Amino acid sequence: MSLPLKRVVVTGLGALTPLGNDIPSYWDGLVNGVSGAGFIKQFDVTKFKTKFACELKDFNPENYFERKEARKLDRFSQIALVAADEAVRHARLTEPGIDHDRVGVIWGSGIGGMITFIEEMKNFANGDGTPRFNPFFIPKLILDIASGHISMKYGFRGPNFATVSACASSTNALIDALNYLRLGKADAIVCGGSEAVVTEAGIGGFNAMKALSERNDEPHTASRPFDLNRDGFVLGEGAGAIVLEEYEHAKRRGATIIAELAGGGLSADAYHLTAPHPEGLGAYNVMKNALADADMKPEDIDYINVHGTSTPLGDISEIAAIQRVFGEHAYNINISSTKSMTGHLLGAAGAIEAIASILSTVHDIIPPTINHFTDDPAFDPRLNFTFNKAQKRVVNVALSNTFGFGGHNASVIFKKFSE
Repeated sequence: MSLPLKRVVVTGLGALTPLGNDIPSYWDGLVNGVSGAGFIKQFDVTKFKTKFACELKDFNPENYFERKEARKLDRFSQIALVAADEAVRHARLTEPGIDHDRVGVIWGSGIGGMITFIEEMKNFANGDGTPRFNPFFIPKLILDIASGHISMKYGFRGPNFATVSACASSTNALIDALNYLRLGKADAIVCGGSEAVVTEAGIGGFNAMKALSERNDEPHTASRPFDLNRDGFVLGEGAGAIVLEEYEHAKRRGATIIAELAGGGLSADAYHLTAPHPEGLGAYNVMKNALADADMKPEDIDYINVHGTSTPLGDISEIAAIQRVFGEHAYNINISSTKSMTGHLLGAAGAIEAIASILSTVHDIIPPTINHFTDDPAFDPRLNFTFNKAQKRVVNVALSNTFGFGGHNASVIFKKFSE
């Protein structure tokens, strides 16, 4: 006879995003409809088709790390540690009495240490062919190293690994953490994701795929989910961290409970390397699976933080799936794409968008989809896309979608916490 699954709650949040370097500034940017886009400062963009991105603002690693320590960390690990520290402190996860053998770390990234790889290969290519590589080359670039660094910083010895499923990576981390906690395999898990690929290879590679917006004349309005004239996504960087905790454990230690993670769903498009299923089949399945896992009906959902990347095909297929899943109730739901403000953080997108969903249930505010100028006749005008301005409404339950290249789909459902 199987035991009932344990409840899982949110007790800590941390964020480092193009809108701000902590949770309060991130949320303030979201509800005020701030664009994080601007011309790229990290490298010379003169010859690139896309010259802008959503970069972090005023992020100096030496404000957080000793110079020697910072040099041992790729940027994606640096920002992972900063976001995780905010979440761990928020959750008071290092206070006496917590069994560190039962605290884990599950961290997602779509690409990992791209900056380190580029730098080392440039150095090798500019040399005489002698392989003089930094001894930290491999430990800096491997994708699982961020979760390792977080665990080593705090001595968390529970489950520890990385998830990689392109843009769904950090949502997969949340779902894995949810299931470990439900089954009693840990008491708390620091989970989320980070990405730092605003680089020559990142911009150039996505340009070659024709995935990025090339609206260089007005970068701050380039991310236009659901707008008729959307022309691709805007690349972003950053990290989001969430402390998930088994409810009884959180209650015993007097933790502040922010929200409850009610369930998660997974699916595959099984269709194409990069394009979504044209009928939104994978998106339909993942939302249905999430609802079933949370033991909820479509009518329970108040807000959907959509994947909504501002690509011509992706936006259409996701909305088709939403209308199929929710039927008439789709017209009662607020829909918004916070990527219109943050850009697309790839493997970190799921974590920062989950945080936006969580905070919507806390504050009863829907962040907007900014940069809407022209209606697209492909979308039903009765749907509420929360265009251009945040809206106040009671948000008891929020669903967050993330879909990745390769057809990887993941959705999570958060609800207001109640005893």
